[in-house]
Amino acid sequence: MNDCVFCRIVAGEAPATKVYEDDTLCAFLDIRPIARGHTLVVPKRHATELEDLDPETGAELFRAGHRLALAIRRGDLAADGANLILNDGTAAFQTVPHVHLHVVPRRHGDKLRFAAGFLLRRPHEPESTADAIRTGLAALDETAETEPAATELDSDQPGTGEGTALR
Repeated sequence: MNDCVFCRIVAGEAPATKVYEDDTLCAFLDIRPIARGHTLVVPKRHATELEDLDPETGAELFRAGHRLALAIRRGDLAADGANLILNDGTAAFQTVPHVHLHVVPRRHGDKLRFAAGFLLRRPHEPESTADAIRTGLAALDETAETEPAATELDSDQPGTGEGTALR
């Protein structure tokens, strides 16, 4: 789809600071960020809204968003939290007709308030910000290689707080 800016970014025909890419997805810094590290995750195959996206790609989109949020929190950007936001359709303030997940770093006291159209924009340094996210992703890869797998606990009693250990 040549008129879609996100399709052009994925194809390398429009500029963007990419932080992650695989066979299915591409993640790049928002050109009008509301916080330093504000990243967009998009499927490479064009899908205007969620109903146009296959479930597997939708799951991959959120897995990548989860991973990027962890990288932003644990990496050099040292965010205190993150918002993962997907505006599905114009009624939900979707402004680019290509499914995309916003990963927005949050910091205590940042005074960021969400409103229609995300009107508040903050400047950022794209290359150093992208490097910080890439460093966080690399650290996650290293951690995954050294962490033991989650194990089942002995109790299967509901409501006891015991069950599968999550990491």
